Amino acid sequence: MKTGCYTAIITPFAGDAVDYEGLDRLVDFQIAGGITGVLAVGTTGESPSLSWDEHNKVVERVANKTRGKCLCIAGTGSNNTKESLEATAHAAEAGVDAVLLVDPYYNGPSSLEIRREYIAPVAAAFPDLDVIPYVIPGRTGTQLLPEDLGLLSQEFKNVSTVKEATGNLTNMKRTRSCCGPDFTILSGDDGMTLDMMTDAAIDAAGVVSVVSNVAPAAMTQLVALLADKQHEAAAKLCQDMSPLFGLVTVSTTEKTPFGEVTARFRNPVAIKSLMSILGLPSGGCRRPLGRMTRKGIDFVRATARKVQAANPAILGPAAEFFNIDIDQRLNDDSALDALIYTDY
Repeated sequence: MKTGCYTAIITPFAGDAVDYEGLDRLVDFQIAGGITGVLAVGTTGESPSLSWDEHNKVVERVANKTRGKCLCIAGTGSNNTKESLEATAHAAEAGVDAVLLVDPYYNGPSSLEIRREYIAPVAAAFPDLDVIPYVIPGRTGTQLLPEDLGLLSQEFKNVSTVKEATGNLTNMKRTRSCCGPDFTILSGDDGMTLDMMTDAAIDAAGVVSVVSNVAPAAMTQLVALLADKQHEAAAKLCQDMSPLFGLVTVSTTEKTPFGEVTARFRNPVAIKSLMSILGLPSGGCRRPLGRMTRKGIDFVRATARKVQAANPAILGPAAEFFNIDIDQRLNDDSALDALIYTDY
């Protein structure tokens, strides 16, 4: 895959139905922001709670909108290799440039099994399609190890990229060692992109981003600055954007009749909440994901206000594309009730 920024795009909803027109607008916004590529139905796109029919329709829609304008990656991973093969066949027919295979979740195969019984069958069946393993043990409870990734890259020319979301710099360095200098490592965490691209022992080529849902131009610029070794300018932009990186997981302390508890809101709850506040196509999340508490929404708004005060150019393209007033929307309480649980 090319050096750059790839947006793990949300799946917008209208009620409980996929908002395909809203999805079209979001993809157009990404293209206008100069994004390198769009990932359809990844974790941020709520792939676990879409039906396969919805999943396939989203892939088709994004593939059609991006064709000739930017790259398209389809999330076709599962904890069932048969399903992944079927989803990958559909994605290939839709004309995507690559597929993303998340490590099989819940049933917990070993790294050996992930390599032999999951990634390898898909890579062998679709030799002309880039197959990107997605390593995120914090979500899946299992992990494709660097050694097995290295073996895959030797056996299959179309396994030449990984989305690395372990959060472990040592693991990333081991991946580079096992896979060689020509292998592409993409950050799976916005907040680690700078470290991963400036560390020569990792030498990441970009990021699959959540934050670029609201700031595609700024994230694209950040990756371009890092690729050009303009580290001082990149560090400044990264600092201005860094509050947004904290939206991937938002934790608040809430009171219950039995004492205090921690409420942990994981991606894409916070980014979709921010998009709803700003007036971008979003809708809520599909259950069991839900709303945030008032403390959570206050954190999301405070985060966006910090970014807007530090560097209005970060959210400026969204204001222009969707014809919205960022400051007005960040200070408007009238639409918040639909985004929050009024009690614990």
